[in-house]
Amino acid sequence: MKIVITGNMGYIGPVLVQYLKSHFENIEITGFDTGYFAHCLTGVDFFPEVKLDHQEYGDIRNFDVNLLKGADVVINLAAISNDPMGKQYEDVTMDINHKACVALAEMAKSVGVSHFVFASSCSIYGAGGDEPRTESSQLSPLTAYARSKVAAEKDLAPLADSNFLVTCLRFGTACGFSPRLRLDLVLNDFVAGAIVDKSLSVLSDGTPWRPMINVKDMSRAIEWASNRSIRQGGAFLAVNTGQTQWNNQISTLANAVKELVKGTQVAINPNAPVDKRSYRVNFDLFESLAPDHQPIYNLNKTVEELRDGLLAMNFRIKNYRDSYMIRLKSLNLLQSKGYLNQHLYWQ
Repeated sequence: MKIVITGNMGYIGPVLVQYLKSHFENIEITGFDTGYFAHCLTGVDFFPEVKLDHQEYGDIRNFDVNLLKGADVVINLAAISNDPMGKQYEDVTMDINHKACVALAEMAKSVGVSHFVFASSCSIYGAGGDEPRTESSQLSPLTAYARSKVAAEKDLAPLADSNFLVTCLRFGTACGFSPRLRLDLVLNDFVAGAIVDKSLSVLSDGTPWRPMINVKDMSRAIEWASNRSIRQGGAFLAVNTGQTQWNNQISTLANAVKELVKGTQVAINPNAPVDKRSYRVNFDLFESLAPDHQPIYNLNKTVEELRDGLLAMNFRIKNYRDSYMIRLKSLNLLQSKGYLNQHLYWQ
């Protein structure tokens, strides 16, 4: 099997490559990345991309179709990957997350790729109301990031057919340790704060709901999507990807960290403005379609993984929210030094 992974040098990519390489003997993986976050390494003894068969560098907005020839699967992870970045770079977010994604799929289909896997997001549900959101629920994207995912899904759907299966994995909020750890994700941030300061501050009143998924379980789901048959969801499939037990309020996440990182104090702001990004998600469809690829990491196990990983690397960055582990900070630094222009092209 030949796989092309775009955006492989981010948070998910190194974990995904390790997973695929450890589960398949005859697999050839090509990575394609612009390299914004190549330097953001955490707790590793070697450059993760040595496990790839080929690493290509470039901007997905100018992708060379020749890189897809002979590929069986394309996995698109390339994205401006959170709300703060989407707010600052809204046009770029739509260009990369939506337009470039659809163009990539069109190229993949034209050269005979059989599976296209898109990393979508449960954030498309936005203000989700009281009932857990299903795949047929109304979409209420509140941010540029979420809107870009909705637009991509909409334009990917018509491309799917019996020879070109498209799977949009609507992931919960990512968490867990990675060779390129992000600390701009809620649970990861909580654990880092607990280790560095023995305290964590919840910026909301703690009541918003979030579905969560460990990055290793994201890799399991991507592997399933790369091999699924048309009988498992049809030619086009948009599926909530996670587990019902992983729907938690922010306060529950904070208190789990408090229990597992001894000495941690939790401060919740009961007077905080209402966070409209609150939603629970129903994962029954994913459970029925992929019973052998269900998440195996729960909240406590993930907190322990993050805690142990950060302690092993002697994590002591007091101002980590201004560090390379915050993706927007990395982009801003590259731009301030003149390496990236206002449209995030290398110059």
